[in-house]
Amino acid sequence: MRTSFRAFPVVTVPPLPSLGPTASFPARFPSLPQRRLCKFGVKCSYAEAGISDDSRSATIDVVADVRNERIVVLGGSGFVGSAICKAAVSKGIEVISLSRSGRPTYSGSWVDQVNWVPGDVFYANWDEVLVGATAVVSTLGGFGSEEQMKRINGEANVVAVNAAKDFGIPKFILISVHDYNLPSFLLSSGYFTGKRKAESEVLSKYPNSGVVLRPGFIYGKRRVDGFELPLDLVGEPLERILSAVENFTKPLNALPASDLILVPPVSVDDVAYAVVNAVRDDDFFGVFTIEQIKEAAAKVKV
Repeated sequence: MRTSFRAFPVVTVPPLPSLGPTASFPARFPSLPQRRLCKFGVKCSYAEAGISDDSRSATIDVVADVRNERIVVLGGSGFVGSAICKAAVSKGIEVISLSRSGRPTYSGSWVDQVNWVPGDVFYANWDEVLVGATAVVSTLGGFGSEEQMKRINGEANVVAVNAAKDFGIPKFILISVHDYNLPSFLLSSGYFTGKRKAESEVLSKYPNSGVVLRPGFIYGKRRVDGFELPLDLVGEPLERILSAVENFTKPLNALPASDLILVPPVSVDDVAYAVVNAVRDDDFFGVFTIEQIKEAAAKVKV
């Protein structure tokens, strides 16, 4: 049997949405197709002894659906956001970061592969950022006064979720927080109410594709004002110890605020790779605990 292949590339490009004014950002990023369809004509011919080869054999068309991932990371220059950008780039995912500080001051080969856009989520020119994206990842959050925490943890994420939904982005991933089994009066603070408001928005607007990750204390090498804080020197051994005794401490989990002491920390790399898994896996959606974050990360870590 002799098999010959004839390839006929067919590329479909989704129409570009109408682009608005570009005053907020200096650069416009070209839209990339979210999916590329390749059509292959396959011709098979059979020739046995005494049988002539029929060159007019019919072709078989095979259509392959290949998705090019392109994510927008909100707060991409921060501690968790930069880890997500780095992990995504390492897996061949195109990354755009939107943050007030723009491009980070430190260097790295992966840094040059990210499109760094300076901007505020409340005033973002979304048609400059979201065109062609397959997912939005939000790391927005912080501490401050009650009003400040409600605004950055809650309202900022609500704005981002609705913008992504309006632009037809198929997936939204939110980095939230574990509740540490805290009593209700502590969970009523602006930090937690903001986070839960953001979670509710994600799950209501993206019931079949929204992802909420609830890590606890996140450790890794964190840069603050040009200095590197090696949080992993504390977090990594603590994670190992608490994970080892987890079966023995389970009876204490019902105690209020017990998770502040008993819940293992999670590596910033695990959070980042869990996001990569969420971006790639269409069946990955819902709310994920610390242990589930680690399991998701293990599926894509190398």
